[in-house]
Amino acid sequence: MTVVLVHGVPETPAVWEPLRAVLGRTDVETPRLPGFGAPVPGGFGATKEEYVAWLVAELERIGTRGPVDLVGHDWGGGFVVRVVSTRPDLVRSWVTDAGALGDPGFEWHDFAKIWQTPGEGEEFFARQLATPVDESATVFEAFGIPADRARALAGWADEEMARCILTLYRSAVDVGAEWGPDFQKIPAPGLALLPTEDPFLSADGSRRAAKRAGVEVLELTGLGHWWMLQDPERGAAALTGFWASLS
Repeated sequence: MTVVLVHGVPETPAVWEPLRAVLGRTDVETPRLPGFGAPVPGGFGATKEEYVAWLVAELERIGTRGPVDLVGHDWGGGFVVRVVSTRPDLVRSWVTDAGALGDPGFEWHDFAKIWQTPGEGEEFFARQLATPVDESATVFEAFGIPADRARALAGWADEEMARCILTLYRSAVDVGAEWGPDFQKIPAPGLALLPTEDPFLSADGSRRAAKRAGVEVLELTGLGHWWMLQDPERGAAALTGFWASLS
């Protein structure tokens, strides 16, 4: 059995380190999205469909060693939505905290709309990258992330990551309408995590999508978007409880 944890944006696999430590397992993989702390392969355009294809290839490789329990956060969770809609055979189970991307009526948050706007998105990241890390960290702390982890998160972004984020979001203006119809009656067992204080993803959209997919919703009461950094113990308990239910 292999647990695969897929990070989101603007992140690297390091976002999983506290939770991974609590899990205490040796069979955990945290693949790195192209452009997120690593060079982008030649010919890779950083669109949502290319990231899905990349994840499919990763799962095909990892799956040669045995069944996969897939977990995705933020855009990683969005890629999970698409993968299990089109290739459920690649996983034993799946968990996403971005189930709302599988809702045909999904609407983007305000930051995403800035990033999707040519010129405005570039200006946003130019300012962001010019801001001292300590100052940027205070923004993440406002979302409930402990100070040391907020500072680490604030320091991960670079120009390559910013470029990939802009391309990704601009390829996904209508992601709900495009992906939502296929996110229903998923045969592989799944779970939709719902951090109740997440300001970026619609709770109602997550519930609607989970119902269509045929999976339960588990609320993480009082936790926000970066629940795995806020309370890794509770996050790990949610995952291990779900996996235990599959036995």
